[in-house]
Amino acid sequence: MTSEPAPNRSPGPPRSPGPPRSPGPPRSPAAPRPAARSRRPADVAFAAAAAVALAAYNNLVGARPWHRRWYPAVNACAAGAALPAATAAGLTAGDLGLSPDQLRPGLRLGAAAAAPVVAAFALAALTPATRPLLDDERVASLETRQLAYHVLLRIPVGTVAWEEIAFRGVLQAALRRVLAEPAATTVACVTFGLWHIRPTAEALALNRLALPPRPDRRGHRRRHRYRGRRCAPVRAPRPLRQPGRAGPGPPGRQQRGSAGQRPSSHHRAQNS
Repeated sequence: MTSEPAPNRSPGPPRSPGPPRSPGPPRSPAAPRPAARSRRPADVAFAAAAAVALAAYNNLVGARPWHRRWYPAVNACAAGAALPAATAAGLTAGDLGLSPDQLRPGLRLGAAAAAPVVAAFALAALTPATRPLLDDERVASLETRQLAYHVLLRIPVGTVAWEEIAFRGVLQAALRRVLAEPAATTVACVTFGLWHIRPTAEALALNRLALPPRPDRRGHRRRHRYRGRRCAPVRAPRPLRQPGRAGPGPPGRQQRGSAGQRPSSHHRAQNS
């Protein structure tokens, strides 16, 4: 048997590809979800203890004479103690803002925030009308050596580094772990304001910008009672009479000497 070849089928008209499909919006990677707030009692206790300790530190410890004398060293030790405490509480370097990949963005953000402040202070210092507003008795009497100590050591180490680690690092990270972002920022700002009560009061008093103390009510009423009255003129005291030369006394009274005795007949004869 011979098989017949199959008939050749025509491919037919080509199919139209149809309208092109729109690619649509590109899929964005899944946004990172905010970390769940911790409800552990240890985390809440650490955040509350950090806020209370920082609010009381500068107002109580900062008023001690030994703290004023060793200001940079004491605050550097406090910053060195705060970092291990935060690590022991479970905070990482990324939570504290101290990881290496956060260095450059932090420097750019800090420079952008500090530029307007520096420009405003420079403009106020160069303008004669606003220059007196920058006068501060705390630094007016400093010598060159003392001024260099404040600029190079006391302020960068004792103030800037300690406050940045304590507030922007430890406290902010501890509050973010147990509170929402707006609440954590609010609590940190209030604590930072309480931190500056004593230094602000001392600066105002030293620069004579604080209000005078209010007098007591009794003194206040007494001043109002005698206000507007004319005082009687002060008269010169009468000269003392010398013994034996006393003038005529009042009628009905006998003159007496210095010892309270009656004048003798010789004195009476001289007076007559």
